[in-house]
Amino acid sequence: MDPLSITPVRGVPEVADGDDIAGLIVETGADIKDGDILVVTQKVVSKAEGRVAIASDRDAVIRSESRRVLRRSGGMVICETRHGFVCANAGVDSSNVEGDRIVLLPLDPDLSARRIRSRVAHLCDVDIGVVITDTFGRPWRLGQTDVAIGVAGLPVFADYVGTTDTQGREMFATRICIADEIAGAAELVMGKAEAICAAIVRGYRWEPTRSAATEIVRNRADDLFR
Repeated sequence: MDPLSITPVRGVPEVADGDDIAGLIVETGADIKDGDILVVTQKVVSKAEGRVAIASDRDAVIRSESRRVLRRSGGMVICETRHGFVCANAGVDSSNVEGDRIVLLPLDPDLSARRIRSRVAHLCDVDIGVVITDTFGRPWRLGQTDVAIGVAGLPVFADYVGTTDTQGREMFATRICIADEIAGAAELVMGKAEAICAAIVRGYRWEPTRSAATEIVRNRADDLFR
């Protein structure tokens, strides 16, 4: 395997409604090359798309963003969002947001990723993948990690089903979620309080394809816990 590098994109200014995320990233002088994967946090995408509300309306906003409520625990609600994601408070969050405001998930994170990819291609004449990330908790394990909620250009899975392992045994279930692994790895250089909203992952080989983070969501019929 080739060496993998993850480089934070520093210098992106505070993002406001209507801002060109791709343009702001390119203006930092970030070294973006063919085959790179640009990872961008959901928070700045949502801000640029005007997905901001008043914090006092938080409960009503969570309800409006939810397809269904699955569990409640104190002030936390586990919801299924309109996208199909299962997460705390329908992804509504106040961290790293100015004033008395909260940020909602993008209406269509995969479309947002495709727009960023297209814009970077126009500005830099490169073919890249884009992953939009958010921080999710996980059933069965403590702590949070960044996962992909929007993907453009690159496959979301590396599918080993039907191949053989090192002992020659056929694999029947191994399907690695590359998009989530990239999201989690990129978070290591972005952090939660470093004002770094993007990173460039280089060295992972991928073939351009039409893909979407919604492919990652487990079908309800196959979900043993909903």
